[in-house]
Amino acid sequence: MHIRNYLRVLQRSWILIAGIVLVSVAASATYAILQTPLYQASTKVYVSTSSSATTAELQQGNTFTQQAVKTYADLVSTPIVLDPVISQVGLSETSDDLAKTVTATAPLDTTIIEITVTSNSAADAATIANAVAKSFSTNVPALVPEAADGTPQVKISTVKTATPPLRPTSPNVPLNVALGLIVGLLVGLALAFLREALDNRIRSQRDTEAITTAPVLGAIFFDPRASERPLVVHAEPKSPQAESYRSLRTNLQFLEFGDLPHTFVITSSVASEGKSSVSSNLAIALADANSSVIVIDADLRRPRLASYLGLEGAVGLTDVLIGRVELGDAIQQWGEREMYVLPAGSIPPNPSELLGGPAMKKLLETLETEFDTVIIDAPPLLPVTDAAILAKATRGAIVVASAGKVHKAQLRSAIDILDNVGATVLGLILTMLPTRGADAYGYGHYSYAYAEDEKPSSSSAEPILPVTDTPVAKS
Repeated sequence: MHIRNYLRVLQRSWILIAGIVLVSVAASATYAILQTPLYQASTKVYVSTSSSATTAELQQGNTFTQQAVKTYADLVSTPIVLDPVISQVGLSETSDDLAKTVTATAPLDTTIIEITVTSNSAADAATIANAVAKSFSTNVPALVPEAADGTPQVKISTVKTATPPLRPTSPNVPLNVALGLIVGLLVGLALAFLREALDNRIRSQRDTEAITTAPVLGAIFFDPRASERPLVVHAEPKSPQAESYRSLRTNLQFLEFGDLPHTFVITSSVASEGKSSVSSNLAIALADANSSVIVIDADLRRPRLASYLGLEGAVGLTDVLIGRVELGDAIQQWGEREMYVLPAGSIPPNPSELLGGPAMKKLLETLETEFDTVIIDAPPLLPVTDAAILAKATRGAIVVASAGKVHKAQLRSAIDILDNVGATVLGLILTMLPTRGADAYGYGHYSYAYAEDEKPSSSSAEPILPVTDTPVAKS
């Protein structure tokens, strides 16, 4: 994975990581604060042997003491040392309980033993430590046989007296907070990369490149007001979304249509990815460039185009295909542009048969001679086969992919459906792209900055003209 991918994961999941870190730090700090403070007091004793007459005997005795001092250290927590302490200090606990709070260490190659006592009282810790040292100095030498002259062979002396500590050794709030920070950060990073690994949705152009070689023809930014103004090219022509459709219009000019008619299908993998909105706004953008265009609502199951454009959709494509009405009577002009609309009409019981029949083929041939561009708004590919049938009969299909909604497997299946029927995938259109964050499409930031300089008022937008019946032939 490239370093940019790691940074994108961090940018996408920084809220998750920060939240886990805060929770972990708060939990660690709370746990530390609620713990009973513990104090440690230490005393040191020196273990020596009886003086010897010669240097060799002195060296031998010192070596013996260094070897034996480890054994003496283990005796600190035994009842022979602790029982007198309990009696002297007046403790209510047993020697086994007291042994859990007493530790003794002997540094290597020394004859010094450090005795440490832990207690919830600083004064008690120092008192018990000194009492243990005293009991240890008194009782342990008695375990070693006396010399021939009756003197003790081992002598234990206190070299450092324990004093009450000024601050507790536990809990260590700064240390606990630091550990909480580290643990929270590690857990947050692990969850962020786990979520990235499990995320199978299309987020950006990088995801589509792993599925198909078809180019991304356009990137439509997320518009929170899309439900209020679906025809953004008409309502707010200077908005970033409108500029996205004009960029899409420009990119269509580079498709290799050759001498073939500019007839293509706009579809998607699943529903609610914005294909009808794309069809409407693209048609408006093409008409604004002095191109005659007709957009056909071929979604005979859930038609949306007429409602988006404010047209009457009771009569349309279905009625023309079954010969109920003439083509010229079903087509409606939209506004003052060279833009025409053929609504879906009545919803038939057999949409696939109608769209794949000879009447549809003849209709397309007629429209291709009359208009520069024919756009067909088709149903999604995965639920039904209508779009695949139409794509096979036209120049190809442009697949709309909604960022954050469609899954990679769904888009891959949609592309496979088109490939299986021999239809051409002209390209992809990414919709609902974020303008900020890790998956922001680059131009979005500049578009928003430009849009803020000059915003058209609602009164300046061109009104939608009344619906008029228009002949097929261009003027």
